[in-house]
Amino acid sequence: MVEITKGKFDGLQRLSNEKGIIAALAIDQRGSLKKMIQTAKGTEDKKDVEDFKRLVSEELTPYASAILLDLEYGEDAIKARHKDSGLLTSYEKTGYDTTTPGKLPDLIADLSALRIKEKGGDSVKILVYYDPDEPAEINEVKYAFLERIGAECKSVDIPFFLEPITYDANISDSLSVEYAKLKPEKVKAAIKEFSKPRYGVDVLKLEVPVNFKFVEGFAEGEAVYTQEEAANYFKECSDLSPLPFIYLSAGVTAELFHKTIQFVNEHNVEYSGVLCGRATWKDGIEVYGKQGEEALREWLRTQGKENITSLDKLLNEGAVPWWTKYGSFEDVHVVEK
Repeated sequence: MVEITKGKFDGLQRLSNEKGIIAALAIDQRGSLKKMIQTAKGTEDKKDVEDFKRLVSEELTPYASAILLDLEYGEDAIKARHKDSGLLTSYEKTGYDTTTPGKLPDLIADLSALRIKEKGGDSVKILVYYDPDEPAEINEVKYAFLERIGAECKSVDIPFFLEPITYDANISDSLSVEYAKLKPEKVKAAIKEFSKPRYGVDVLKLEVPVNFKFVEGFAEGEAVYTQEEAANYFKECSDLSPLPFIYLSAGVTAELFHKTIQFVNEHNVEYSGVLCGRATWKDGIEVYGKQGEEALREWLRTQGKENITSLDKLLNEGAVPWWTKYGSFEDVHVVEK
């Protein structure tokens, strides 16, 4: 039997659908979203980012068990979300300091796990860039950083979702064939490290362990992995994690992400859902920039809805409840903090 505190249990339940699957929408992008809207619209305005997030939240959260938002641009979107949609909140600053080696993380200065909870957040989300092969003096900083976050979440009894984004310090392009060959081992190393109890992570928000653009049968050019190899990597990562985990879409197209999840389903991987962002709403940016708010709303009600509901169908066919890693629902024993 696994013990889980009431605050963490309740938070995970609010983020899940009736089957215990986390079918979540992500739109906590800040700097990157600002640049995309600026490119589409030709002007730079914080309100454009806020309005875009609000519209996405308002129109798509009726089909999502939860939404991931930030408190820098997402206050209106938080208020606009469907009443049954849970809320994950970003705690880290967007991006990283490019003048310092190691892509070191930092927190939003006026936030805390307590403040996130007070503002209605059901979970704290942290993104950390991670190369397991970088020098110890870099990674020890990240380990200590995450230990502090885990302790903070534990102290206020709120779930901790960790998103480790892997990279190689010696490869500038993480979408390259060169990195694709290294990615499975990097992802496995991240799972091994951050599943350790010392970090207090409740759910891992994982990259898929292969670059699906290089899987045989799906690749348009060179294939790095056979389908059998890709399936084995997915299974190895699933078996490595003692924690529930969900997949992120990592900026790929809706079509490719859906193919990825279909592939995962076919190979019986024990994942507990997704946090899908750009694959759902990215194509709406051009509509918003060129045609305005009402055109975006119409796009969200048609193509945006199709993107998210077709993904929901795949999740209901293949994902497992978040408590599966702990056994059955009855094996989860809820205790007071």
